[in-house]
Formats: sequence, C-alpha cells, structure tokens
Amino acid sequence: MRLNKYIAQAGVASRRGADELTKEGKVTVNGAVLKEPGYDVKDGDLVCVNGKPVSAAEKLCYYALNKPEGFVTTTSDEKGRPTVLSLMSDVEARVFPVGRLDYQTSGLLIMTNDGSLANRIAHPRAELKKTYLARLNGILTREQLRMLRSGVVIDIPVYGKGSEKGTKKYMTRPAEVEIVSEKSGECVIQISISEGKNRQIRKMVQAVGLKVLALERIAIGNIQLGRTRPGTYRKLSAAEIEYLRNC
Repeated sequence: MRLNKYIAQAGVASRRGADELTKEGKVTVNGAVLKEPGYDVKDGDLVCVNGKPVSAAEKLCYYALNKPEGFVTTTSDEKGRPTVLSLMSDVEARVFPVGRLDYQTSGLLIMTNDGSLANRIAHPRAELKKTYLARLNGILTREQLRMLRSGVVIDIPVYGKGSEKGTKKYMTRPAEVEIVSEKSGECVIQISISEGKNRQIRKMVQAVGLKVLALERIAIGNIQLGRTRPGTYRKLSAAEIEYLRNC
C-alpha cells in the first residue's frame, strides 16, 4: 500500500496532506525519515507521523458463508471443535460471524469486520427476517401448521451475571410457514421468523409434537444463500451491503 494511502486510512490526513507531511520530513518508516511519498508500506513496517505510530484502518469486507453442519459459530472453541473461521482461512481480514447458527444447523452466515453493521443487524429492533428450510419427522396437520404460524410457547434460557440461571416461558411471534414437500412420513417446511431465540425453530417444532431432522438457513432478509456450496463463501454485492446498512 502506498504511503499516502496508508496515512490517509489511518485518519491522519488526506492523501495530498500525507504527501505534504512526507515532503516536510514529518514521516518516518522504521525510524528513517522519508521525504519521497512513493514508498510502498510493507507488512511489519512501523510508520510514524510527528513521532507517533499510525496504522491503516482495515478495509471493510462482507461475505455470505454457507456453514455446514459440525462447525461452531464462534471465533474459537474451548472443546476444540472446528469454527466457521477455519472455512475462511484464506481471507486476510479478521472477519467474524454476525449472529449464530447452532452446531447442527447449516446455511447462511454473514461474515464481516464491520462491527457497526454487525450490531445493527443483530439488534432486536432490526427485526430482520430469517428464512429456513426444516425437515421434520412427520407430516404437519392443519392445526400444527396454524399453531406455528400464530405462535407457540417455548422455553428460553434466563441469564444472570453472564451464566445461564434457568428457563422461562416465551410466546413466539407469528411466523411465515409453508409446506414445501411431503414424502415417506416426513415433510419439509419453509419457515421465516423475525426473532432469534436460542434454538428457536427446533423448539417451535417440538412444541407442536414433532422434531427437526435437518435445518438450513437460506436467507437473511433479502440476502439469499443461492448457489453457494456448503463450506464456501462469496462476497456480498454493493447492493446487498447497502440493503443491510439500511435495514
């Protein structure tokens, strides 16, 4: 990265201002005063302006990851299980997952290094709709379908001082639920919810007397998983990023 761009990304001055600072002898790299602005900053270089170290801000990046089952949605795991970061080892930026998918759930995760955007998406006020495909161990009756659509009572954890202290009853909000297919005593449903309680869809299905056999998130708002294969990722488009910023 050229020196003037590096200084500009550090928020010290514009690129033109950075060039002036360099010509005035106010910029050092690894202790040596530079007066030519064309230097390319390398990894490990110590850049100082007026004697104070500066560092370029990391370029913001945004990805859609198709998480397979068997990966935890954290940056590290005390049990030694593989994390979603291991699927993005070739990405230089220090990205992290927005929200969570449990160990046995697959599908769409947004990965970014934009903390502001992540907080906006994860905040309950965003009410960003999340859409899943769920394979169930039975055929939904009309009554069970009605219950899922109107809301059911589930147990959610109660926390105190950072640890789980028990559970409480919670009535889920109305959900969008459609039957996709029925075969061999099983069915696949598409379900969209605008909240994200712990293992919510699995608990909702359990509340109507069935069990989730497989669960995949296929969309977050207007962001689609599409043809992204399990274990791979794609960059979000400019339109998708703008959509998330305005959600």
